[in-house]
Amino acid sequence: PRALGLTSRHLAYVIYTSGSTGTPKGVMVEHAQIARLFETTESLYGFTERDVWCLFHSFSFDFSVWELWGALRYGGCLVLVPSHTARSASDFHDLICKSGVTVLNQTPSAFKALIDVECQSRLRSRLRYVIFGGEALEPAILKPWYARHSDCAPQLVNMYGITETTVHVTYRPLDQSDTSNSGSPIGRRIPDLRLYVLDRFGAPVPFGAVGELYIGGVGVARGYLKRPDLTAERFIASPFVDGDRL
Repeated sequence: PRALGLTSRHLAYVIYTSGSTGTPKGVMVEHAQIARLFETTESLYGFTERDVWCLFHSFSFDFSVWELWGALRYGGCLVLVPSHTARSASDFHDLICKSGVTVLNQTPSAFKALIDVECQSRLRSRLRYVIFGGEALEPAILKPWYARHSDCAPQLVNMYGITETTVHVTYRPLDQSDTSNSGSPIGRRIPDLRLYVLDRFGAPVPFGAVGELYIGGVGVARGYLKRPDLTAERFIASPFVDGDRL
């Protein structure tokens, strides 16, 4: 890489996201932003070369970044899930069990279908972690799961994030008591990010007040591809930390 003049500031990928506007925009993410994602979450999970991951999501969805490079980063095994298998909860559950998958990443809606299948199957998995992302989690859907599993076997984790902040922003290990609560528990920031809840004037709101979540730190992407106007509007200078962007 050095002979070619490549650095960690070069682009690793561009993933298009429609966000809430319905107009696709390409998010530019650099190599360093992916590398630090795994470095900063290493103490939270303890992934090893013995873990078996599966690539369930399309590579046009940034959850796949976590799945693909998670396996490669730790020297683990990556099971490629055929598209027809991903569309069948029963076939996917069989694949998880027979392949010895230990790290499963799912949207809550996909996992709900898997819960229904698991309760009818004689096969048992080797899962260590089930990590949620991509959409809001309603913890009540996990009641049937916890009725058959203990709180930590496997450990369920909810992670919140957006494409513009390199996949994940927050981390929240779940337990059975969460199923009695309403709302999606997104937890605390991962260590190398900064989170603020601000009002429409950019000032921090008091506890319990409504505001908008702003995210700073080294996970914030370079910006939008060929959209300097939108980049300037959405990626703003932080008033709290010199040189940081939100």
